Amino acid sequence: MIIALFGAPGAGKGTQAERLVVKRGLVQLSSGAMLRAAIAEGTELGLRAKDIIDGGDLVSDEIIVGMVEARIDDHDCAQGVILDGFPRTVTQAYALDEMLLGKGLSLDYFIQIEVDDAALFARIENRAAKTGGARADDNAATLRRRLAVYHERTAPLLPYYAKKGVLRSVDGMNSVDEVAAQIDTILG
Repeated sequence: MIIALFGAPGAGKGTQAERLVVKRGLVQLSSGAMLRAAIAEGTELGLRAKDIIDGGDLVSDEIIVGMVEARIDDHDCAQGVILDGFPRTVTQAYALDEMLLGKGLSLDYFIQIEVDDAALFARIENRAAKTGGARADDNAATLRRRLAVYHERTAPLLPYYAKKGVLRSVDGMNSVDEVAAQIDTILG
């Protein structure tokens, strides 16, 4: 099973992905986590991506697609994966479709976690308070830039996946448990 969790920064994609890992044995492929690990390790990719991420912009499609493709081939991904934070653009969606087709796979569900923008600011502030600001992108100014990028470049994925028949939406304004239950209903 291959699913993508979709939503604005702070919508709860990571939280729901972690629950699916435990409940369904899927592997979470978080583009953000993979990039943060590369930054922490000081890899060439990490150094190139750091300034882009800290500025709230998107890392190039070539970097992200290559990173996800390499990871999806790992043995532990054979049971299925949760794409968290990828694809983020229609160009990435095309690249994902092409990559999966080449492997004899396809995206089963593209699940949108819908959250009001105003609530996202409270969530990001809460996450920053809990982690002591461990993530450089957990602040209001960066979130504003990330939301602008999300609405401009990422939201167009919704009609793309609706047309493919794999788009499902859940109400992300509900509790974590209620959102998880909605996702479980979708996945059957």
